[in-house]
Amino acid sequence: MAVLTPERAESAPEDPAPHRRFPLPRRQHAPALPGDRRLAAVLTTLLGLATLVTRLWDIRYPADLVFDEAYYPPEAQEILELGYEYNRGYTFIVHPPLGKLLIAAGEHLFGYNSFGWRFPSAVAGAVAVVVLTRLTRRLTGSTLLGLVAGLLLALDAFSFSLGRIGLLDVFLQTFVVSAVACLVVDRDRVRQRVREGSDRMTDRMTRHGFRLGPRGWRLAAGVLFGSACAVKWSGVYFLALFALLSLWWDRAAWRDAGVTRPTAVALRRGLPGAAWALGALPVLTYLATFTGWFRGENAQGRHWADQHPDTAFPFVPGALRSLWHMHGEWLTFHNGLSTPHPWESGPWSWLVDGRPILLWNPQDLTDADGEQVVRYILMLGTPTLWWLFAPAMLWLLWRVLARRDQAAVVAAGGIAAGWLTWFVNLDRTMFIFYMAPAVPFFVLAVTLVLQDVLGRPRDSALRRQVGLGVVSLYLAVVAMTFVFFYPVLTGHPLSHGEWLQRMWFPSWF
Repeated sequence: MAVLTPERAESAPEDPAPHRRFPLPRRQHAPALPGDRRLAAVLTTLLGLATLVTRLWDIRYPADLVFDEAYYPPEAQEILELGYEYNRGYTFIVHPPLGKLLIAAGEHLFGYNSFGWRFPSAVAGAVAVVVLTRLTRRLTGSTLLGLVAGLLLALDAFSFSLGRIGLLDVFLQTFVVSAVACLVVDRDRVRQRVREGSDRMTDRMTRHGFRLGPRGWRLAAGVLFGSACAVKWSGVYFLALFALLSLWWDRAAWRDAGVTRPTAVALRRGLPGAAWALGALPVLTYLATFTGWFRGENAQGRHWADQHPDTAFPFVPGALRSLWHMHGEWLTFHNGLSTPHPWESGPWSWLVDGRPILLWNPQDLTDADGEQVVRYILMLGTPTLWWLFAPAMLWLLWRVLARRDQAAVVAAGGIAAGWLTWFVNLDRTMFIFYMAPAVPFFVLAVTLVLQDVLGRPRDSALRRQVGLGVVSLYLAVVAMTFVFFYPVLTGHPLSHGEWLQRMWFPSWF
């Protein structure tokens, strides 16, 4: 069957450098893409459509604003009416506008109602599944493993809930995983160009390299990273880490081609373009999302510079100084956010579903017989998936150190940028949905574990069959867990006893 393509093409062994007393393990190169391109596209499309349908089913319930929908859909409606977010007296606009612009698109299409402000989230969640499927396929060289990763993300109850609510984090997740996918494609294209050019390299080229030509995928990554930052500032961690990783990939390509000074060549040939694509372009993209703010007379903080003319750098246009000052206020707000909240949680607890978020729980509901009815909507990660995140991280570390595995490096980078960075300020009030952009990379880590469970192409047929059986069994367990918790993800009416069966820990109440 075509989707059972070998996970990783066997790479040629590299002789360790003779001057190393303890040679590094052989670096595993990116595998070749499988040849089932059309079938892979069809299956990925079907998975994306199925994901979208599950997100949209009964998405109108509840019709009221839930949790932080109290902020973003109303602000999106203001953008539709005014072109900007209105400067309220309580001044609680503390995020860039792009996520709210996307919510506004749904409200423009379907009206200011629960379907309108949640529809964009459902679309973004389905796109994230499709992109992760394609990214994993490219990283592992296996359509099967790509579909496994996409299916796991589709069956993640946390991502399911996030795709059915008008918050910002699902857009951040989608932009981040899409930007990383573009950089991985750019990495492969650069390696191909360098490899093809190495066949005709002169002595001068061996010392100085050669031009690589336009890199459209890196430009696309810059726009997407800028868009991620224009949803929430936490996107900047992904931008910084993967920009450095992109330069490192350039160096590896030049080194494999035999250039004598790969670091210098990578900086000379790659840094100027990277400064534009992953430096200036994200900033320009970010600023472009503030077009309505620049044009709005009553936008929050728009005329601060006019009211405070005696400021530093008076030669800078007033609008830019006002924008800079407003960003300073936002930074102060986020760094000082320490107000206790009943559903707050810390980064460690996120990995084990320690404190999910209650989104909806109307009281005093009864059925026709007068029995209590519970309609509970809990933002909860699928336990049988999330409880594998911590072991998968350890396995990821082993793959990086022992195999120098490039797929593991991508997953580890996403986890570091999207999860470890929250340990910088543990005094800040935090919630589990802050983990949204890191979840696809945790899922990728779990998929890499399943890749090793499945076995390598050179393993015996029995070993592969047993591995495939274990992987299939695990996917079935995750799917059944998702189905079991589905009623408390959607607010489906339950009896008190049925509800208690799904409340596994006191912290879930």
